[in-house]
Amino acid sequence: MLFRNRFLFLLALAALLAFLSLSLQFLHLIPVTSVKEDGSSSKNRKRIMPDPLTEPPAIDPIYEAQVYCNTPRTKEHSIEGHAPHNFKLLSINVLIRHGDRYPLYAIPKMKRPDIDCNLLPDRKPSHPQLEAFINHMFKGSEAQMDGTLSSLPRYPSHLLCEMGELTQTGVVQHLQNGQLLRETYLKKHKLLPDNWTAKHLYIESTGKSRTLQSGLALLYSFLPNFDWKKIIIKHQWSSVFCSASCDCPMRNHYLEEEQRRQYSFRVKNSYLEKTYVDMAKVVGIPTRQLRASNPIDSLLCHFCHNVSFPCTKNGCIDMEHFKVIKTHQIEDEKERQAKKLYFKYALMATHPLLNQTVTRMQRIAEGRKEELFALYSAHDVTLSPVLSALGIIEARFPRFAARLVFELWQDLSRSKEHFIRILYNGEDVTFQTSFCREHDRHSSRPLCPLAKFVHFVRREMFAVFNSTNYYDACHRRVF
Repeated sequence: MLFRNRFLFLLALAALLAFLSLSLQFLHLIPVTSVKEDGSSSKNRKRIMPDPLTEPPAIDPIYEAQVYCNTPRTKEHSIEGHAPHNFKLLSINVLIRHGDRYPLYAIPKMKRPDIDCNLLPDRKPSHPQLEAFINHMFKGSEAQMDGTLSSLPRYPSHLLCEMGELTQTGVVQHLQNGQLLRETYLKKHKLLPDNWTAKHLYIESTGKSRTLQSGLALLYSFLPNFDWKKIIIKHQWSSVFCSASCDCPMRNHYLEEEQRRQYSFRVKNSYLEKTYVDMAKVVGIPTRQLRASNPIDSLLCHFCHNVSFPCTKNGCIDMEHFKVIKTHQIEDEKERQAKKLYFKYALMATHPLLNQTVTRMQRIAEGRKEELFALYSAHDVTLSPVLSALGIIEARFPRFAARLVFELWQDLSRSKEHFIRILYNGEDVTFQTSFCREHDRHSSRPLCPLAKFVHFVRREMFAVFNSTNYYDACHRRVF
């Protein structure tokens, strides 16, 4: 009897275990269902392959470095020149950063990157117009350029690049920029008349060969029948294009405050300091000397041109070193946005340039047919504060050959109403600006009224300083 009861107990236990096993297998086959707030259900299934991403979800220093390099591609997506059918394009103002360049700094005791700055059309990256560009620049004796610009070379031509020199990649980047803008603004929108003259253009460049050459490359592929007699390039001595309005003590104050913030943020990063110590041991110099040489500038050149990082008998600077420094750059950008010191500097620094842009737009809106295309060939330290001042906080730090375009449009159904669009590297950022963020972009006229831009430049830019004009904001000491 005891044996029979034990047998039945074991049989029942086995049946229970079998049932549980089948139940668990069955439950694993059924996707878990969750209920959304609106009452609908959704299936939560583990993906075999992740969805392809255009960019990584978290900070990826390698991806960010690749974006910064801006290696020329055959086709670039952009939405410049897009507007409702009843709108007419009146003018564009283009602010560019120079193209890819050789480093401005050298790591002491290390061999410089072996980059050839001769222009060779059969070497990649190239462009269909590169050979014609070289020939045309060689014949530029009739060029009309202010100041020191006339003594600068029209294109790079050194077997080994000089410090800060534009590379062939940089020339190609701006030949592509010019071609893209030509397809949109000249072929589609007929911005310039067929008989265009020098009065239809306004061109400024800083006194560096890399900015002059970048501007010439863009102009060559943009303009129909590039004619030296119609090209007048003004020299801008200031990197923020403040022209005759550069006397601004408070701008310098906020810049110094921002530099102190950068220093404080850097010394707090012990991992960054350890990386500098490791790199200094490889190079064989004091850490302070290595840090002062701004090694990321040289390493980015190696990275963008696919050249191995430098080595010595003590070892090699490697990708991990590069990633640590690049990550710190990205994190510093985020803190810079949060602290607002740079923002205040940017408002002061960029007002003269933005005021010139607004004045030009107003004149064209009133019917003037001059300076329909304005080009400022500049630097990262020009574009970055402009983006900050406009309130475009999501924008990446200006890559090589970055472009910022201000478009002026007229509503043909209401001819006295004018609007603007602002585009950064082909992306519409109009409604990321502080002055037009709340404007209804889904209205029948999805652009920003010119009046909002004018009010921002002439009034709103000074509100944070409790001032009503540029001079007062520049000279009122607020501590």
